[in-house]
Amino acid sequence: MKTKFLTIMLGLFVSPLALSAGEDDPLLYKVMIDQLEFRDGDGEDPIVWEVEAWVGKDLNKLWFKTEGERADGRSEEIELQALYSRAIAPYWDLQVGWRHDNVPSPNRDWAVFGVQGLAPYFFEIDAALFVGSSGRSSIRLSAEYELMLTQRLVLSPEIELNLFGKNDPALGVGSGLSDSELGVRLRYEIRREFAPYVGINWSKQHGDTADYSRADGESTEDTRIVFGIRAWF
Repeated sequence: MKTKFLTIMLGLFVSPLALSAGEDDPLLYKVMIDQLEFRDGDGEDPIVWEVEAWVGKDLNKLWFKTEGERADGRSEEIELQALYSRAIAPYWDLQVGWRHDNVPSPNRDWAVFGVQGLAPYFFEIDAALFVGSSGRSSIRLSAEYELMLTQRLVLSPEIELNLFGKNDPALGVGSGLSDSELGVRLRYEIRREFAPYVGINWSKQHGDTADYSRADGESTEDTRIVFGIRAWF
């Protein structure tokens, strides 16, 4: 009885110390390779990546994001983001920071204001406003859903829309809805942290962006079979 009493008292004494020392809010990190894939179709067969990483505590984190495309030994697109993220509600973060488009040329830099989180019915949402120099602006909206077919087999549809506030002829980008992308990927989770996948990806340009591409003799619509891996640690 005496031992039980001492154990209870020790627990009451140690718990507040652990809380005051911040042990309930440790420094954590995660690296997420959301897409690393080969896209097979007409013409060039690019390698595409989307990678995110964060480090921080429960409410405040630093995020790093990169995505891009490489084909025939040269980079077609490279985008980098560095963001401060603050939890503003359960499952929702407010993000602000900087984005740099290293490729294509000329390079562009943007201030970033966005929200990222889990909407009702478990839709993963990422919405961002980008503000650049010379009155440039852009909005990106993306959504993804994961449907568990079995404990290891997951079907993941996703959509992305990009809108621009003004024409940027140097990059072949038009105002309004510039491009849209729709993909469906079926992955098999060998482990939760590692999953190969196969899928299909469809992209289309719109408005003035499509007109720029047509003027350069390029296609405005593309459909490809994709093979890739998804991993995190």
